[in-house]
Amino acid sequence: MDIYKFEPIYKERVWGGSAFKDFLKRPITQGEKIGESWDLVDRPYDQSLVLQGIEKGQSLRELVQGKPSSFMGPGWNPKDPFPILVKWLDCNARLSLQVHPPQNVAKQLEGEPKTENWYVANTTGDAALFVGLKKETTKNDFEAALRNNQVEQYCHRVDSEAGDSMLVQSGRIHAIDAGNLILEIQQNSDTTYRVYDWGRMGLDNNPRQLHVEESMQCIDFMDFEPIPLKSRDKMILADTKEFRIKRLNLLTDSNLLLKSKNSQCAIISVVQGKVEICDQHFSIGEHAVSPYNADCLINCIEPTTLLVTDNFFLPNNN
Repeated sequence: MDIYKFEPIYKERVWGGSAFKDFLKRPITQGEKIGESWDLVDRPYDQSLVLQGIEKGQSLRELVQGKPSSFMGPGWNPKDPFPILVKWLDCNARLSLQVHPPQNVAKQLEGEPKTENWYVANTTGDAALFVGLKKETTKNDFEAALRNNQVEQYCHRVDSEAGDSMLVQSGRIHAIDAGNLILEIQQNSDTTYRVYDWGRMGLDNNPRQLHVEESMQCIDFMDFEPIPLKSRDKMILADTKEFRIKRLNLLTDSNLLLKSKNSQCAIISVVQGKVEICDQHFSIGEHAVSPYNADCLINCIEPTTLLVTDNFFLPNNN
Protein backbone atom coordinates (compact mmCIF):
# COMPACT_ATOMS: atom_id res chain seq x y z
CA MET A 1 0.00 0.00 0.00
CA ASP A 2 1.03 3.61 -0.58
CA ILE A 3 -0.32 4.85 2.75
CA TYR A 4 -1.55 3.24 5.97
CA LYS A 5 -4.28 4.27 8.39
CA PHE A 6 -4.71 2.43 11.71
CA GLU A 7 -7.54 1.88 14.19
CA PRO A 8 -7.29 3.81 17.50
CA ILE A 9 -7.08 1.98 20.84
CA TYR A 10 -8.92 3.86 23.60
CA LYS A 11 -7.86 3.90 27.25
CA GLU A 12 -10.02 4.97 30.17
CA ARG A 13 -8.25 7.32 32.59
CA VAL A 14 -9.33 9.03 35.79
CA TRP A 15 -8.46 12.40 34.23
CA GLY A 16 -10.19 11.78 30.87
CA GLY A 17 -13.06 13.76 29.39
CA SER A 18 -15.09 14.14 26.19
CA ALA A 19 -12.73 15.95 23.80
CA PHE A 20 -12.32 12.95 21.51
CA LYS A 21 -16.06 13.01 20.89
CA ASP A 22 -16.59 16.78 20.98
CA PHE A 23 -13.45 18.10 19.25
CA LEU A 24 -12.10 15.20 17.19
CA LYS A 25 -15.63 13.97 16.33
CA ARG A 26 -14.86 10.36 17.19
CA PRO A 27 -17.60 7.80 18.01
CA ILE A 28 -17.04 7.68 21.77
CA THR A 29 -19.92 6.44 23.94
CA GLN A 30 -21.36 9.20 26.12
CA GLY A 31 -20.16 8.89 29.71
CA GLU A 32 -16.94 7.02 28.96
CA LYS A 33 -13.95 8.65 30.68
CA ILE A 34 -11.51 8.19 27.82
CA GLY A 35 -8.17 9.84 28.51
CA GLU A 36 -5.92 8.34 25.85
CA SER A 37 -6.21 7.21 22.26
CA TRP A 38 -3.22 5.13 21.15
CA ASP A 39 -3.28 5.73 17.41
CA LEU A 40 0.01 4.15 16.39
CA VAL A 41 1.51 1.51 18.67
CA ASP A 42 3.59 -1.66 18.48
CA ARG A 43 3.68 -3.01 22.04
CA PRO A 44 3.34 -6.60 23.31
CA TYR A 45 -0.23 -6.03 24.57
CA ASP A 46 -1.30 -3.17 22.29
CA GLN A 47 -1.19 -3.42 18.51
CA SER A 48 -2.42 -0.96 15.90
CA LEU A 49 -4.48 -2.67 13.19
CA VAL A 50 -4.70 -1.54 9.57
CA LEU A 51 -8.12 -0.02 8.85
CA GLN A 52 -8.48 -0.60 5.11
CA GLY A 53 -7.09 -2.14 1.95
CA ILE A 54 -5.80 -5.64 1.25
CA GLU A 55 -3.90 -5.64 4.54
CA LYS A 56 -6.91 -4.64 6.65
CA GLY A 57 -6.72 -6.23 10.11
CA GLN A 58 -2.97 -6.79 10.01
CA SER A 59 -1.06 -5.44 12.99
CA LEU A 60 1.74 -2.92 12.84
CA ARG A 61 4.02 -5.66 14.20
CA GLU A 62 3.08 -7.95 11.31
CA LEU A 63 3.83 -5.22 8.79
CA VAL A 64 7.21 -4.36 10.27
CA GLN A 65 8.18 -8.00 10.74
CA GLY A 66 6.78 -9.28 7.44
CA LYS A 67 8.35 -6.72 5.11
CA PRO A 68 10.98 -4.79 7.05
CA SER A 69 12.87 -3.41 4.04
CA SER A 70 9.85 -2.14 2.10
CA PHE A 71 8.07 -0.72 5.17
CA MET A 72 10.97 0.65 7.26
CA GLY A 73 13.84 0.60 4.77
CA PRO A 74 17.05 -1.39 4.12
CA GLY A 75 18.88 -2.44 7.27
CA TRP A 76 15.85 -2.61 9.57
CA ASN A 77 15.93 -5.56 11.98
CA PRO A 78 12.50 -7.27 11.69
CA LYS A 79 12.72 -8.31 15.36
CA ASP A 80 12.67 -4.68 16.48
CA PRO A 81 9.28 -3.03 17.20
CA PHE A 82 8.18 0.14 15.42
CA PRO A 83 10.17 2.85 17.27
CA ILE A 84 7.46 5.52 17.68
CA LEU A 85 4.21 5.56 19.68
CA VAL A 86 1.59 8.19 18.80
CA LYS A 87 -1.28 8.99 21.14
CA TRP A 88 -3.89 11.65 21.87
CA LEU A 89 -4.41 12.81 25.46
CA ASP A 90 -7.69 14.34 26.62
CA CYS A 91 -6.63 16.06 29.83
CA ASN A 92 -9.96 17.02 31.34
CA ALA A 93 -8.34 16.96 34.80
CA ARG A 94 -4.72 17.31 35.91
CA LEU A 95 -2.41 14.37 35.24
CA SER A 96 0.00 13.02 37.83
CA LEU A 97 3.44 14.57 38.32
CA GLN A 98 5.79 12.09 36.67
CA VAL A 99 9.11 11.41 35.01
CA HIS A 100 10.50 8.96 32.45
CA PRO A 101 13.90 7.35 32.99
CA PRO A 102 17.00 8.42 31.04
CA GLN A 103 18.82 5.65 29.17
CA ASN A 104 21.43 4.89 31.85
CA VAL A 105 18.90 4.85 34.71
CA ALA A 106 16.31 2.89 32.71
CA LYS A 107 18.69 -0.07 32.48
CA GLN A 108 19.21 -0.07 36.24
CA LEU A 109 15.46 0.09 36.92
CA GLU A 110 14.58 -2.44 34.19
CA GLY A 111 12.48 0.14 32.39
CA GLU A 112 12.60 1.92 29.03
CA PRO A 113 13.76 5.48 28.30
CA LYS A 114 11.08 7.77 26.94
CA THR A 115 11.45 11.13 25.25
CA GLU A 116 8.17 12.63 24.07
CA ASN A 117 6.80 15.75 22.43
CA TRP A 118 3.49 17.43 23.25
CA TYR A 119 1.56 19.36 20.61
CA VAL A 120 -1.37 21.29 22.06
CA ALA A 121 -4.31 21.01 19.65
CA ASN A 122 -6.96 22.71 21.79
CA THR A 123 -7.35 24.25 25.24
CA THR A 124 -10.19 25.20 27.55
CA GLY A 125 -10.26 27.18 30.77
CA ASP A 126 -7.03 27.85 32.62
CA ALA A 127 -4.96 25.33 30.65
CA ALA A 128 -1.29 24.94 31.55
CA LEU A 129 1.65 22.58 31.55
CA PHE A 130 4.01 21.59 34.35
CA VAL A 131 7.53 21.20 32.93
CA GLY A 132 10.77 21.20 34.90
CA LEU A 133 11.43 22.86 38.24
CA LYS A 134 11.37 26.44 39.44
CA LYS A 135 14.76 28.09 39.51
CA GLU A 136 17.03 27.25 42.46
CA THR A 137 14.93 24.27 43.55
CA THR A 138 17.18 21.60 45.10
CA LYS A 139 16.67 17.89 45.49
CA ASN A 140 16.35 18.39 49.25
CA ASP A 141 13.67 21.07 48.72
CA PHE A 142 11.72 18.71 46.49
CA GLU A 143 11.96 15.71 48.82
CA ALA A 144 10.78 17.79 51.80
CA ALA A 145 7.88 19.15 49.76
CA LEU A 146 6.83 15.61 48.81
CA ARG A 147 6.64 14.65 52.49
CA ASN A 148 4.58 17.76 53.29
CA ASN A 149 2.29 17.66 50.22
CA GLN A 150 3.66 21.01 49.04
CA VAL A 151 5.44 19.89 45.90
CA GLU A 152 3.46 22.13 43.52
CA GLN A 153 5.28 25.23 44.75
CA TYR A 154 8.53 23.89 43.25
CA CYS A 155 7.11 22.84 39.87
CA HIS A 156 7.33 25.18 36.89
CA ARG A 157 3.82 25.85 35.52
CA VAL A 158 3.35 27.65 32.20
CA ASP A 159 0.11 28.61 30.45
CA SER A 160 -0.69 26.65 27.29
CA GLU A 161 -2.67 27.44 24.14
CA ALA A 162 -3.44 25.73 20.85
CA GLY A 163 -0.35 25.47 18.67
CA ASP A 164 2.16 25.21 21.53
CA SER A 165 4.78 22.47 21.34
CA MET A 166 6.82 21.13 24.25
CA LEU A 167 9.67 18.62 24.15
CA VAL A 168 9.77 16.43 27.28
CA GLN A 169 13.04 14.55 27.35
CA SER A 170 13.75 11.62 29.65
CA GLY A 171 14.53 12.98 33.12
CA ARG A 172 12.29 16.06 32.87
CA ILE A 173 9.63 16.17 35.57
CA HIS A 174 6.25 17.00 34.09
CA ALA A 175 2.47 16.96 34.31
CA ILE A 176 -0.32 18.19 32.04
CA ASP A 177 -2.85 20.42 33.75
CA ALA A 178 -6.59 20.34 33.06
CA GLY A 179 -7.96 21.77 29.83
CA ASN A 180 -5.48 20.42 27.26
CA LEU A 181 -6.05 18.22 24.22
CA ILE A 182 -2.57 17.03 23.29
CA LEU A 183 -0.98 14.99 20.55
CA GLU A 184 1.91 13.09 22.11
CA ILE A 185 4.61 11.68 19.84
CA GLN A 186 7.12 9.59 21.75
CA GLN A 187 9.64 6.82 21.83
CA ASN A 188 8.04 3.38 21.87
CA SER A 189 8.08 3.05 25.66
CA ASP A 190 5.52 2.64 28.41
CA THR A 191 7.73 3.35 31.44
CA THR A 192 6.38 6.16 33.61
CA TYR A 193 7.26 6.85 37.24
CA ARG A 194 4.55 8.71 39.13
CA VAL A 195 6.10 10.85 41.87
CA TYR A 196 2.98 12.73 43.06
CA ASP A 197 -0.75 12.54 42.32
CA TRP A 198 -2.21 15.58 44.08
CA GLY A 199 -4.03 13.37 46.64
CA ARG A 200 -6.36 11.96 43.99
CA MET A 201 -8.18 8.62 43.96
CA GLY A 202 -8.07 6.32 40.93
CA LEU A 203 -10.98 4.87 38.95
CA ASP A 204 -11.28 2.18 41.65
CA ASN A 205 -11.54 4.88 44.38
CA ASN A 206 -8.15 3.91 45.78
CA PRO A 207 -4.94 5.98 45.71
CA ARG A 208 -2.92 5.33 42.58
CA GLN A 209 0.49 3.74 42.87
CA LEU A 210 3.44 6.10 43.28
CA HIS A 211 7.07 5.44 42.32
CA VAL A 212 8.89 7.96 44.49
CA GLU A 213 12.17 6.09 44.88
CA GLU A 214 12.46 5.41 41.14
CA SER A 215 11.44 8.99 40.29
CA MET A 216 14.11 10.50 42.49
CA GLN A 217 16.74 8.52 40.58
CA CYS A 218 15.43 9.88 37.26
CA ILE A 219 14.60 13.56 37.81
CA ASP A 220 17.01 16.09 36.35
CA PHE A 221 17.38 18.56 39.22
CA MET A 222 19.16 21.05 36.96
CA ASP A 223 16.19 21.37 34.58
CA PHE A 224 14.75 24.80 35.33
CA GLU A 225 11.75 26.54 33.76
CA PRO A 226 11.67 25.39 30.13
CA ILE A 227 9.05 27.04 27.93
CA PRO A 228 7.01 25.72 24.98
CA LEU A 229 7.58 26.77 21.38
CA LYS A 230 5.03 29.46 20.59
CA SER A 231 5.69 30.38 16.95
CA ARG A 232 2.92 29.03 14.71
CA ASP A 233 5.22 29.34 11.69
CA LYS A 234 8.13 27.42 13.18
CA MET A 235 8.79 24.39 11.00
CA ILE A 236 10.99 22.19 13.23
CA LEU A 237 9.27 21.44 16.55
CA ALA A 238 11.67 18.75 17.79
CA ASP A 239 14.94 17.33 16.50
CA THR A 240 16.39 14.72 18.83
CA LYS A 241 18.28 11.47 18.42
CA GLU A 242 14.93 9.66 18.79
CA PHE A 243 12.85 11.54 16.17
CA ARG A 244 12.27 14.78 14.29
CA ILE A 245 8.89 16.56 14.14
CA LYS A 246 8.10 19.18 11.49
CA ARG A 247 5.00 21.38 11.31
CA LEU A 248 3.61 22.15 7.85
CA ASN A 249 0.91 24.76 7.20
CA LEU A 250 -0.85 24.12 3.88
CA LEU A 251 -3.33 26.23 1.90
CA THR A 252 -6.52 25.04 0.23
CA ASP A 253 -5.92 23.32 -3.12
CA SER A 254 -2.15 23.21 -2.61
CA ASN A 255 -0.20 20.04 -3.46
CA LEU A 256 2.91 18.72 -1.76
CA LEU A 257 5.17 15.79 -2.61
CA LEU A 258 6.19 15.06 0.96
CA LYS A 259 8.56 12.23 0.13
CA SER A 260 9.67 10.20 -2.86
CA LYS A 261 9.73 6.44 -3.17
CA ASN A 262 12.61 4.73 -1.36
CA SER A 263 13.04 7.42 1.27
CA GLN A 264 12.57 7.03 5.00
CA CYS A 265 9.28 6.01 6.58
CA ALA A 266 7.24 8.98 7.86
CA ILE A 267 4.19 9.58 10.08
CA ILE A 268 1.76 12.34 9.05
CA SER A 269 -0.61 13.67 11.73
CA VAL A 270 -3.47 16.06 10.91
CA VAL A 271 -3.85 18.57 13.75
CA GLN A 272 -6.05 21.02 11.83
CA GLY A 273 -8.02 20.80 8.59
CA LYS A 274 -8.46 18.04 6.02
CA VAL A 275 -6.23 16.54 3.33
CA GLU A 276 -6.09 13.77 0.76
CA ILE A 277 -2.98 11.59 0.99
CA CYS A 278 -2.43 9.01 -1.74
CA ASP A 279 -6.17 9.09 -2.57
CA GLN A 280 -7.28 8.61 1.06
CA HIS A 281 -8.96 11.33 3.12
CA PHE A 282 -7.58 12.33 6.53
CA SER A 283 -9.28 14.77 8.93
CA ILE A 284 -8.21 16.38 12.18
CA GLY A 285 -6.94 13.81 14.67
CA GLU A 286 -6.06 11.17 12.05
CA HIS A 287 -2.65 9.85 11.06
CA ALA A 288 -1.05 8.32 7.98
CA VAL A 289 2.08 6.22 7.77
CA SER A 290 4.01 6.46 4.51
CA PRO A 291 6.30 3.41 4.15
CA TYR A 292 9.80 3.45 2.73
CA ASN A 293 8.85 2.01 -0.66
CA ALA A 294 6.15 4.60 -1.51
CA ASP A 295 6.07 8.24 -2.47
CA CYS A 296 3.67 10.49 -0.58
CA LEU A 297 1.57 13.11 -2.38
CA ILE A 298 -0.63 15.39 -0.27
CA ASN A 299 -3.56 17.36 -1.68
CA CYS A 300 -4.95 20.00 0.67
CA ILE A 301 -8.76 20.19 0.82
CA GLU A 302 -8.94 23.10 3.29
CA PRO A 303 -6.38 25.11 5.33
CA THR A 304 -4.47 22.38 7.16
CA THR A 305 -1.70 21.94 9.68
CA LEU A 306 0.26 18.69 9.61
CA LEU A 307 2.93 17.28 11.89
CA VAL A 308 5.42 15.06 10.07
CA THR A 309 7.51 12.71 12.20
CA ASP A 310 10.60 11.11 10.70
CA ASN A 311 14.32 10.44 11.38
CA PHE A 312 13.36 7.57 13.70
CA PHE A 313 15.14 5.23 11.29
CA LEU A 314 17.58 6.27 8.57
CA PRO A 315 17.81 3.40 6.07
CA ASN A 316 21.11 1.99 4.92
CA ASN A 317 20.99 2.69 1.19
CA ASN A 318 24.59 1.79 0.49
